[in-house]
Amino acid sequence: LELQYEKVLRGQDGTEVREINNNGRTLPGGTRTVDGARPGTDLVLTIDRSMQFQVEQALIQRVTEVGALGGNAIVLDTVTGDVLAISSVRLDENGVPTVSTGNMAAVEAHEPGSVAKIFSVAAAIDSGLANESSVYEVPGVYVFDEGTEFEYTIKDAYPHETEPMTLHQILVKSSNIGTILMSEALGVQRQYDYLKAFGFGERTHLQLPGESPGILRPVEDWRGSERVTASYGYGFAATSLQLVSAVNVIANGGTYVAPRLVRGVVDSSGVLAEMPPAPRRDVLRTEVADTMTTMMTDVVCRGTAKLAQIPGVSVAGKTGTGYKVQDTGTYVDSSGRRSYFASFVGFLPAQDPQVTILVSIDEPDPSTRDRFGGTAAAPVFAEIAQVVLHELRIEPPLGDHGCEPVP
Repeated sequence: LELQYEKVLRGQDGTEVREINNNGRTLPGGTRTVDGARPGTDLVLTIDRSMQFQVEQALIQRVTEVGALGGNAIVLDTVTGDVLAISSVRLDENGVPTVSTGNMAAVEAHEPGSVAKIFSVAAAIDSGLANESSVYEVPGVYVFDEGTEFEYTIKDAYPHETEPMTLHQILVKSSNIGTILMSEALGVQRQYDYLKAFGFGERTHLQLPGESPGILRPVEDWRGSERVTASYGYGFAATSLQLVSAVNVIANGGTYVAPRLVRGVVDSSGVLAEMPPAPRRDVLRTEVADTMTTMMTDVVCRGTAKLAQIPGVSVAGKTGTGYKVQDTGTYVDSSGRRSYFASFVGFLPAQDPQVTILVSIDEPDPSTRDRFGGTAAAPVFAEIAQVVLHELRIEPPLGDHGCEPVP
């Protein structure tokens, strides 16, 4: 921000004229000001200082616990897009997790993994191609372009025989193959168009120096299995800032609101000038966002994100466990090992969203169960959510009791 607003913050030096004698000494009364110095303008940020500190500490603790390379966390005001907290943690030169001097949440892009199923499922429903009760015969293994140079085998995270799944179950169970079957009806062009509408492939309205646009190639460049893998989070890359803003579309009733970091500016007279509201655009019909909220609430109550539950408050969200590309150019290194980028993005209260929160853990220990979005990231979400509820004094709406016991 200091780099971006350098001219505004710096102000202007004054100009002074001095009269001197032959010895180079200033003559008494011979100094006068031609142009007085003018102080710069101060920025008023959207960041909540207390919340920012607590988010940083929670993230440092989790990165330490799971032996990760680092992590990102963002808290977004659902309605305004104001960034209330944004933190990036990385290992320092001594291998100790510390708050990064770089805003990695805005400058590094990763394949999002299963969080992207939100956008595929929403696109299919919004396009009238499916509803949450639509049924698909989902095999346990799917071979794409069998017998061609593009042949690629895809499996679900858990083994199963061919079974009927509703679209609701596909999202709750996070079925890769079920998502593929649904997305085939959607088509690659429509898939691309919706991803663009959700804000992928371009920098956010913040336009921070060094901010990444992520990676979303033109649809004509999608080859082989790439034509379906985008539906479940591979083949395109997003920053944490893009990802939390995209999920916020669901929380915000189908409307994209750009993230905002500067609330206003204060001039030399101490007068505050408010910045204009963040740009907005419609992406989904409101009823589609409502349907997605119901399904994402079940992801937390009965699906892959049970560790994101908050007692007495409903939460809607989605886990994502993305593989990281290795030096080999594949998802496996020369020793046959994988590295993970584990995420959870959600909002609360689900019935009346106030905040949208992202937590991503970069390269948790791959030998443990804490390498997944539902185990590495979801517990930090729950901890940060408790902080946010307290700091913002958020009360759940009448009748919201969180996850009801399964009968």
